[in-house]
Amino acid sequence: MRPRLACALGLALLATLSSAQAGRFYKWTDAKGVAHYTGTPPAQDPAPNARVDVLHFQNTPTSLVKLRLEQTPTRYQAWVDNLLPGPVQVELSFASQRGVIASPSLPTRKVIPANGKVLVSTLILADPQAGSEVRLKLQAQPGDPQAKPLGVMYQLPFAAPVRVDQGPGGHFSHDDAQNFDAIDFALPEGTPVLAARDGVVMQVEGDFEQAGLDKEKFGGRSNFIRVLHGDGTMALYAHLQPEGVLVRAGQSVSAGQRIGLSGNTGFSTAPHLHFVVQVNAGMRLVSVPFEMRGPLGELRFPH
Repeated sequence: MRPRLACALGLALLATLSSAQAGRFYKWTDAKGVAHYTGTPPAQDPAPNARVDVLHFQNTPTSLVKLRLEQTPTRYQAWVDNLLPGPVQVELSFASQRGVIASPSLPTRKVIPANGKVLVSTLILADPQAGSEVRLKLQAQPGDPQAKPLGVMYQLPFAAPVRVDQGPGGHFSHDDAQNFDAIDFALPEGTPVLAARDGVVMQVEGDFEQAGLDKEKFGGRSNFIRVLHGDGTMALYAHLQPEGVLVRAGQSVSAGQRIGLSGNTGFSTAPHLHFVVQVNAGMRLVSVPFEMRGPLGELRFPH
């Protein structure tokens, strides 16, 4: 009997910060009467009196990684590809299995370098002549759990008056581990967002358009930029306006560089910039305290 393996992936993405991709495309007619469908606004003028239609769509969940099973006559190799330009930690486990032995045994964790791939486990058929079945669960979190935060002074991520709407440990949305040390800066929509520290853009999402207080509906629909720093920490700039991401994944950025536009998307009540520094603490994101300098010196955040 040919062995049969069924694979079910459960991807742990960005918790409340990104669970799906959104997007838009444009339909318009040029002066020759030719209809165009593009992912960006028309580069040339449409025909006189022509209408440009903006069509919105919702895609499948954004993936940090991809699981591949490579088959030999008696075993399967479970490879995981990292789709990000920064390290990702994964955990592979059995959801269910019959007639399969894993080496190393599951669950097991691996750290995959930026845009890299790792053999996570080999699945050996206990009896190649008997039927076998396995369901796998793959979880992933951005960042390397070996990261050690350095004492760095961050720059203010905007050039505007400072007003803090919610500080560390705020009861509205800063009461979980990954957001506890976050700061919400009140900013008008469209305010330029600046990199607070040198780094490499690790993740971006810029096509969500709505905001609200329904956490199930809006919790994973915030536009954001995640920047990886040299010590392995990651800064998250969230709730950016639609198409408010001005950088691309893999791009190096310098402190003070314009990277986005503030907005009001996702789980949010008003325009603001959510800024937090995070590390991977072993398959879970946690925030870390940070120091920040403004125009008048070091900022003191309320708790």
